[in-house]
Amino acid sequence: MGEKVVADRFDLAARQRFRARVNDCLDGLRTMLREGRFEGPRDRLGVEVELCLADSGGAPRMVNDDVLARMATRDFQTELGQFTIELNMAPRRLSGRVFDDLAEELRIAIGYADRMAGEFGARIVMTGVLPTITAEEMVPGTLSPGDRYSLLNDQIMAARGESIRLDITGAETLSRSFDSIAAEAAATSVQFHLQVTPERFGAVWNAAQAAAAAQTAVGANAPFVFGHELWQESRIPFFLQATDCRPPELAAQGVRPRAWFGERWIGSVTDLFEENVRYFPALLPLVAEEDPGEVLASGGVPSLSELTLHNGTVYRWNRPVYGVADGVPHLRVENRVLSTGPTVTDTVANAAFFYGLVRGLADEPEPVWTRLPFATAERNFTAACRHGIEASFGWPGEDGEVPAARLIRERLLPVAAAGLDAFGVAAADRDHYLSVIEGRCRRRITGAGWQTRVYHRAVANGADRATALRELVRRYCDLARTDAPVHTWPAA
Repeated sequence: MGEKVVADRFDLAARQRFRARVNDCLDGLRTMLREGRFEGPRDRLGVEVELCLADSGGAPRMVNDDVLARMATRDFQTELGQFTIELNMAPRRLSGRVFDDLAEELRIAIGYADRMAGEFGARIVMTGVLPTITAEEMVPGTLSPGDRYSLLNDQIMAARGESIRLDITGAETLSRSFDSIAAEAAATSVQFHLQVTPERFGAVWNAAQAAAAAQTAVGANAPFVFGHELWQESRIPFFLQATDCRPPELAAQGVRPRAWFGERWIGSVTDLFEENVRYFPALLPLVAEEDPGEVLASGGVPSLSELTLHNGTVYRWNRPVYGVADGVPHLRVENRVLSTGPTVTDTVANAAFFYGLVRGLADEPEPVWTRLPFATAERNFTAACRHGIEASFGWPGEDGEVPAARLIRERLLPVAAAGLDAFGVAAADRDHYLSVIEGRCRRRITGAGWQTRVYHRAVANGADRATALRELVRRYCDLARTDAPVHTWPAA
C-alpha cells in the first residue's frame, strides 16, 4: 500500500463518541416510527440540479463563488468543484400541472444563472460530465473553498491511505491516479426527492431500485470522462471510484464501496440506516450538542444530526433521507441515478418517468421485487450504465433478456402513466413528458447517444480529439438553449 496521504484529524475517542451518538439517533428514529410521529403532507417532490460552468471554448470555468455572489437568490449554492453550482427547487405537491410548473421554474432559474455566469465569461452546461474537462485540471485547487470540502477530502484520503485510482474500460480505457477527491467534482447529477409515509417507504425504495435501470437506459448523458469515451452513463462507475475510501486490498476482500446500489430488497427505512452504520465507518465524526433522547422525552422533534451527517457520506443511488420541515419530521427517497440535462424538458421528462414508474410499481398487487432477484436488478442497472438505450434487461414475465427500449415502451411507460394518474397529475403533463421518453426509445437516442454521434462525425471529418470535444460542447450548449428534447436534435 502506498504512503499515507493525509493524517486523520479525528482520534479514536472522537469516533467512538460519534458512533454512540449515531446509535442514539437510530434509537430515536425507531421510537418516532413506533409512536407514529411522522405526519404532514405526503407525495411531495423536490429536485436538485447540479450544473457545470464552461467558457466559450467548452473548458471548465472556475468562477462559482463569483457567480453566486452576484446572484440575488439563495436557491443556488456551491458544489464540490469551482466550476459547478447546484440549484435546489422548493418542494411541491405531486398533482395537477406540477411538471409544467417545475419546467417553467427551472427555465427561469437556469436562465438567470446563465446570465449571471455570462458576466464572468461562463455559461451553464447541463450534462453528467463536461466532455472537455481534463484530468490535469482536477487538482486540490479546483475544489470549492470551505471547511466542508477540505475536511471531506482529508477524511477520504486518510481512510484510503493512498492515491485514488480510476480504471474504467468502455469504448476506450481511462486509467489515472489522483491525490485528492477533486476528480469527483467532474460528475454532475440531478436528484429527485419523493416524500413518503414510513409505511410506504420500503415499497417505494424497492420500486426505485427496480426502476433504476430503465431510468438510466433512457436518460444516459455522460459518455465522456477526461476526453475518453467510456460507458453511456460513465458518471456511475466514475463517481464510485472517485469516492472510494477502500484501499485495494479491502476492495478485494468485498468491503462495500460508499457509492452503492445495495444488496437486498428492504422492509423498512431502518434497514437502510442500520446498514449504513454497520458497513461504513464515519468520515465526518462531528457530534452536535443536541441529545435526541432528551428532545424526544420533552416532546420535541430531534434533528438526528449525526445520523443525517453520516447518511450523507454514503452515496446510495437511491438514498434514504430523514428531514424536519417547519417542525414536522418526514422521510424521503432521494434518487441519485441520472446525469443532469440535456435540457429542462429532458430533465422534467426524466422526473415524470421516475415518479410515475415508482408509484406504479409500488402500487402493483404483486410487486416486481417479489419476482425479480435483487442481483438481476443490479445487473440491469450496470447494463444500462454501459449500453444506455441499447441495453437488455431481465424482467418478470419476459422470456430471457428484453431490449430496454422495447421494455420501456411496451410495459413500463403504461405503468408510469398509471402512477402519475394515481398521484393526480394532469393528463396534459402526463402525456407531454412521457412522450419525450417514448420518443427517445422510438428513435433510440439519448443525451449520451447524441454526444457520441456528434463526436465521431467530427473525428471522421478530420478533427482531432480536443477539437471534436470542444465543438461537441459548443453545439450541445446551443441546442440545449432551444429546450427541444435531445432525441429531436440534429446530429449533423
